[in-house]
Amino acid sequence: MHLYKRFCVWLGHLKLSRVIMSVFVILFTVPLVTHYYLSKYETTTTSQGSGNMRHTLEALSDPSPANVADLKLRIEEMLRIKASVSTELRELESRRGRLQREAAAASAKADSVKAEHARATAELMRLRASAEQARLAQLDAMRRDSPDIAPPAQIVPSQPPPTLPSVSPSLEPYCRMHSCFDHSRCSLTSGFPVYLYDPDIYSPLAGAEVDGFLKTTLRQTLGYNTHLTRDPNEACIYLALVGEAFPFDKTPSSTTEIYKLMLNETAVKRLPYWGGDGRNHVLLNLARRELSVGSGDAFRGTSTGRAMIAQSTFTLDQFRPGFDLITPPALGPPGGDVWADCASIAPARRKYILSFQGSQTPATGTVKDDDKSLMDFLQKTAKSAPPSDVFYLQFECDPPVERRAVLAIGDWALCGTDRSRRSILRDSTFVLILAPADRTYATTALLQARLYEALRSGAIPVILGGDRIRLPYDEVLDWRRATMLLPKARVTELHFLLRAMTDADLLAFRRQGRVLWERYLSSVQASVDSLLAVIRTRLNIPPRPAVPIIGAPAFNESYYPLKVEPPAMDSEPEETLGPLEAPYPSPTFKRNYTVALLQGYEMWNEWGEPFTLYPQLPWDPPVTSEARFIGSAAGFRPLGAGAGGAGRELSEALGGDRPREQFTIVILTYEREAVLAAALARLRGLPYLNKVVVVWNGVTGPSMAAWPESGAPVAVVRAARNSLNNRFLPYHLIDTEAVLCVDDDAHLRHDEIVFAFRVWREHRDRIVGFPGRYHAWDLNFNNGFLYNSNYSCELSMVLTGAAFIHRYYMWAYWRALPAAVRDYVDEYMNCEDIAMNFLVAHITRKPPVKVTSRWTFRCPGCPVTLSSDETHFHERHKCIQFFSQVMGYTPLLSTQYRADSVLFKTRIPHDKQKCFKFI
Repeated sequence: MHLYKRFCVWLGHLKLSRVIMSVFVILFTVPLVTHYYLSKYETTTTSQGSGNMRHTLEALSDPSPANVADLKLRIEEMLRIKASVSTELRELESRRGRLQREAAAASAKADSVKAEHARATAELMRLRASAEQARLAQLDAMRRDSPDIAPPAQIVPSQPPPTLPSVSPSLEPYCRMHSCFDHSRCSLTSGFPVYLYDPDIYSPLAGAEVDGFLKTTLRQTLGYNTHLTRDPNEACIYLALVGEAFPFDKTPSSTTEIYKLMLNETAVKRLPYWGGDGRNHVLLNLARRELSVGSGDAFRGTSTGRAMIAQSTFTLDQFRPGFDLITPPALGPPGGDVWADCASIAPARRKYILSFQGSQTPATGTVKDDDKSLMDFLQKTAKSAPPSDVFYLQFECDPPVERRAVLAIGDWALCGTDRSRRSILRDSTFVLILAPADRTYATTALLQARLYEALRSGAIPVILGGDRIRLPYDEVLDWRRATMLLPKARVTELHFLLRAMTDADLLAFRRQGRVLWERYLSSVQASVDSLLAVIRTRLNIPPRPAVPIIGAPAFNESYYPLKVEPPAMDSEPEETLGPLEAPYPSPTFKRNYTVALLQGYEMWNEWGEPFTLYPQLPWDPPVTSEARFIGSAAGFRPLGAGAGGAGRELSEALGGDRPREQFTIVILTYEREAVLAAALARLRGLPYLNKVVVVWNGVTGPSMAAWPESGAPVAVVRAARNSLNNRFLPYHLIDTEAVLCVDDDAHLRHDEIVFAFRVWREHRDRIVGFPGRYHAWDLNFNNGFLYNSNYSCELSMVLTGAAFIHRYYMWAYWRALPAAVRDYVDEYMNCEDIAMNFLVAHITRKPPVKVTSRWTFRCPGCPVTLSSDETHFHERHKCIQFFSQVMGYTPLLSTQYRADSVLFKTRIPHDKQKCFKFI
């Protein structure tokens, strides 16, 4: 029966033509064979019969009893032979009939299969046509819903501004952007070109020279700015450096009038592109060496036409809101990392609850009456305060100051040296800043210098008189999140307000103040970039897109290794997120010239109150899929040079699944071709994989003759040098928002990867991955945090050796993270994953998300890894401490949350499993 079934199965696979031929051969050969054997048998039988006949005749001729018995036996034998032959003939005939019937059935089955194949082919073609129609319908619907509107052609002026009649001096105080600015030179697609007058050639000041440091620094700073143009004919903005300037001859007997700067109106009007009225010009007056010069107004009593004024000192009647700009003093370095000048954010409370150092009393003079009563009350408060609240108040300098230009307006001069003031500020929780007694002043250079020093040292500024004071770039920066702005009448309630602030609020104020100082006040480059970005934001001009990082291919154009099929792997249960499709990039949010340019500077908490925990960084992310700022509590940034984006689209999509979304895998490897080949082979059949980017860190290029087929495009890029930072280079090859960073020796199942991708889509602003670690405080190790990889109920880091991150963080790693962190990673060849965790926690103030119960990744057959070195963990301890110094605090946040599948370790009856198949 088994053979018969196998014969039937074999017969069912035969084609119709073969069956017919087989039946024909059988019908032709069987009779021939039968006839052959029958004729042979008949011949033998005939010969035997002849012999038997002779014996029979002999027996008949001899009728003895023996012969008769022998004759009977022969006759019976012949009858048996006849019966046997007849039986064989009947069996052969029966078999022939059966074969004919089976051949007919096989032929009918073949015809049926052929017809079914034709129907399936037709159905497949119909489904393909339907899918194509659905795709076209979807594209058509998308076009109708959000049609692609081509931006206008780039409009750049081709000639300098025409000369127009000068504006009346009486109209200058009423200048605003809509009335005194020429928008025709600054189209949306112009790129906001900025032209700088050479300060060595054009000096609008009479009898003074510009500080050489400022001239050199300004040239260098604008050289890094993407908006700088060398062609004045196409410029939108013209920058003219007025100061800091100082007289040629300064003697100890210099008077106030010598320090007062006088703007030469004739020199200003002779600027080549002044155009008669100075429209689109910015007169930049930076205070640096002599802050008293900043308080002496260079523009008072001088006609500046329609030019904008950018300086640190303004009177209320002179400052034109929304037109002039308040810039901080140029007290910092030209640019670069400034973290070393900052004090630590923690602890929350310091030695002094409030400090003040300053003098308003000249050698011959008195203090203003209002400030005198204020000083008396503060001294009484300090004496009556409990022992835990220590005040440091110094209202007279030793030796006394002689800056009459400062003291004439009731401003408070600085006492001592920068080092002595910094030592006091680093021990102060709050620092008092008093507005000038002369209420006509909106801001002064000395007041901003105090603000600069306070934020640098981590002391929270308390500005009395802040109800009328204007601070740098306050039209886009919310200073209420970093300073306390109080009227002087609140001095009686000051102690209560200071004590009522919690430690969490103190750290939030201090953190915000440090970010504001680093990004906008710390250096000349930060200040100038912010100045230009404020003007660009006023004009609603998107910045130039950031230059993408092009990954150099590891292979030349004429050679690429062959693809080989990987060995078959055991099937695994798959997580499903929807229909599988061909590689498809994430949706790109294109520049919106209306809504996206309306920068949002505040977010809202659960009580409906505005708050900003973290301002936007001093550069804008690129105009691509990563052009959104991440973090619901992160705020938005309008400032900086680079590419733009307010982050509105991504913030609205946080926590939601998008259809047709995939991810890119970035593999960092170093001359481990066998391990890399195994890693690529394990990716075969991985759903939702858009592309694999292999970052080759080796000194020599890869030499593999064949690569395993991974089922998705594989791009191999060769890094310029061996660095672990190359893992986070935002290569132009990455088309998706989700990026899975993996080591070449990480072993992950497909269902684990897909589940982690599912979790990441609901936590796009976090690191989502597998190996969890945490930082722990160790009192025995220099009172610092240690790196810990032991099993624990909490974690604060997810290592990027197997983790999903948003592509935005790859840009932020190179644009926002201080360069000292990346240099430290290169020095020790370690800790790039800790640096990324620091960055994400610093931006979002959220912990990472760990998925599944996997703890470690072992690769028994792999070569020696960096983590096997005995100094590996000691270096990671140092990394945490160094990164904390750079950022001023340890931003890592601990959590006990872990994401697992709904059915993780859930026992389900066998007959119910189908019901939960797609959960």
